[in-house]
This record gives sequence, structure tokens and C-alpha cells, in this order.
Amino acid sequence: MNSEQLSKTLKRMTHEIIERNQNLNDIVFVGILRKGFPLALMLKENLKRFADIDAPIYPLDIKAYRDDLKDKKEPVKQGIVVQDKIVILVDDVLYTGRSVRAAMDALSDHGRPKQVQLAIVIDRGHRELPIRADYVGKNIPTSRDEKVVIDMNLMSVFIEEANN
Repeated sequence: MNSEQLSKTLKRMTHEIIERNQNLNDIVFVGILRKGFPLALMLKENLKRFADIDAPIYPLDIKAYRDDLKDKKEPVKQGIVVQDKIVILVDDVLYTGRSVRAAMDALSDHGRPKQVQLAIVIDRGHRELPIRADYVGKNIPTSRDEKVVIDMNLMSVFIEEANN
């Protein structure tokens, strides 16, 4: 995906969010750090442009909730307001589902959302947990030896060998 294709994909995903949600004023974007947050910002800007809704947006650090990190730190309250809101959780690539699980655990420390919806730019398969995205930019089947990279500087998506 080049920059233009990625931009079109995010616009389409925004239209899907608008079509699916009755009350757009209840939407809150939460972007998983690192790459999910800038993508959430783009979706937020699209929502403002297409529906004149200026939804809140928050970055979410999930490191303390990961089950694959040895040096775990205590969770830190991040000031995210999700109580009774429709949370659009945004990340770049959905692979095993473990990052999304960690993000949902982190969200639960900030209140009880009305609903959590997942927006993913690339779904590459290989799920280890029963997690699926509500909004998918593109499905790209990969092998476990490949890695999908979204380059936020170039605004492009490419696949590389996992050992790189």
C-alpha cells in the first residue's frame, strides 16, 4: 500500500464507523502506542471532516499489560475517559491478538465502556486468541516468517522477512 492507498483505506474505515454507530458523539478514539495512535488521529480527523464530530482521542501504553515482556512495570493510570463511551481501539496490524488483549485489559483500568470496537489497518491472520476486528483496512495473508510494516513516515505498508 502506498500513501494514497492508505489514505483511501482510512477514509473508507471512517465511513464504516459513521455508518455503524448511531450516536457519533459517544465515540472516543484510543490508539495503541506506537503506530495505532497516529492512525487513530487520522481516523479522528476524517470523522471531523465527514461528520463534523470532534471525538476525543487518547494514546494507550500497553507495555504493563503484555504477557510476553519480562521487565513488566506497574500499570500507570493514563487519564483515559472511556466510561459509557463507544471506544474505537486502533492499531496498525492484527496478528496473534495479544496486543489487543493487553489493550482491553488496560482499558478496563479506566472505566467501563459502553462498547469497544477494533479498527485495524492490516489483518494478517495467525490469531492465537479469539479476537477479530470490526473495521479492517486490508486482509493480507502472510506466513509466520514475514512481518507487515506500516511506515508512518512514508505512510506506506510493506512486507519484509521477520528476521530483519
